[in-house]
Formats: sequence, C-alpha cells, structure tokens
Amino acid sequence: MENITPTIDRDLSKLIPPRASVVYQLVSYCLVFPIFRILFRGDTSGTENVPLNGPVVVVANHGSHLDPPLLGHALGRPVAFMAKAELFGIPVLGRIITMCGAYPVKRGASDRGAIRNATSLLNKGWAVGVFLDGKRQANGRVNQPLSGAALLAARSGAYLLPVAIVNSHRALGRSSFFLRLVPISLRIGVPISPPVSRRKIDLEQTTNQLQQSINFMLDQ
Repeated sequence: MENITPTIDRDLSKLIPPRASVVYQLVSYCLVFPIFRILFRGDTSGTENVPLNGPVVVVANHGSHLDPPLLGHALGRPVAFMAKAELFGIPVLGRIITMCGAYPVKRGASDRGAIRNATSLLNKGWAVGVFLDGKRQANGRVNQPLSGAALLAARSGAYLLPVAIVNSHRALGRSSFFLRLVPISLRIGVPISPPVSRRKIDLEQTTNQLQQSINFMLDQ
C-alpha cells in the first residue's frame, strides 16, 4: 500500500495538545499499560507516525470493550474519543473511559452534540479517537465503515491517523464473557489527508481509504 506523507497546515501544527490530567496519567501508567504490556503481552508499532502537535482524528477498528482505553493510552499524547453511550453504564469500565476523556455518542443516531464536541476539541489541538464501524465487529476488522471520522476531519482540517488494534476481538469479543490472554498489538499507520470537502463522495472516498489502511495493517 502506498504511503502518504503528511504536510500538516502550519497554523494547525502550531496548536499544542493539552497535557494529560493527573487522573489520565494514573489510569494510563497504573492500570492500562500494565494490563496491556503484561497480561496481553502488548506491543505498539508505528509511533513515529503520530503527529506530536496539532489536531488529529485517530481512527481504529473495533472488536472489543478493551479498545477504548488501549486507544486512549497508546499514542504518547492524550486522546479524547467517542464511545457508544451504552459503555458508560458498564460498572468500572464506564468510569475508566470517562476518566480517559471519552464522551458518549448514541449508536444508530445522528448525534450532533458529539460531533460539535469533537470538532471543538480538534480546534483546540486535541487528538480525537473514532471507531470506524461505530460498533464492535465479531471478526475485529473494518466491515461497514461510517463517515463520521472523515466528517470530523473535513470540519476541522485535521489529519486522520489509522490505527489497527490486532486481536482484541479474540481477547474479549462480542460473544465473550471471559478474558483470553492472547497477544494484542497496536499498529499505527501513516496519516491520511482530510477530505477536500464535506460532499458525500469525498467523505466516502476518505472513509474507504481508512478502511483499506486499517485492514491492510491487520493482515500484516
């Protein structure tokens, strides 16, 4: 697959991302990282592709409830991410993802409030995470991508950063009730330019590009 070398707009690249809160750091270093690194023998590749400054839409596949905290703490900078509203009602997990900067989006609905919130964060230099399918997939791949991530990029001018979360669907999938301690990897791809407009055809083209990039990394 051809790499795309980003040339981030100067004004956007000058936006300094927010410092991680004390709670965010505690959750990251005392809970998420030990679980990821020790229990799941986790590893992350492609960290050199993460823009250190400026807004970025982090886009990933979704196979497990484990994905939000992993995605929120693997990039070396704070990530606020959309998570389906139902997750916030799950004991412990809901509290953790809230402390990690997640905000709810209603599945199957056009949640304009979530889009406005995410756009506002991007305009302040945040990294915002989005699961491309919007819900967990049994095979852990991107199967039916939605255009929300592309729309956020088009609204804000932010680059899109594809991330493949490998094996989380095997560790705790949709039909699983118990953890399986299989290795989990995060593979970070090269940033993709935002759509040239908010037209449906342009959003779909960028969304398809994200799908191909993530699934390509999953197959490596």
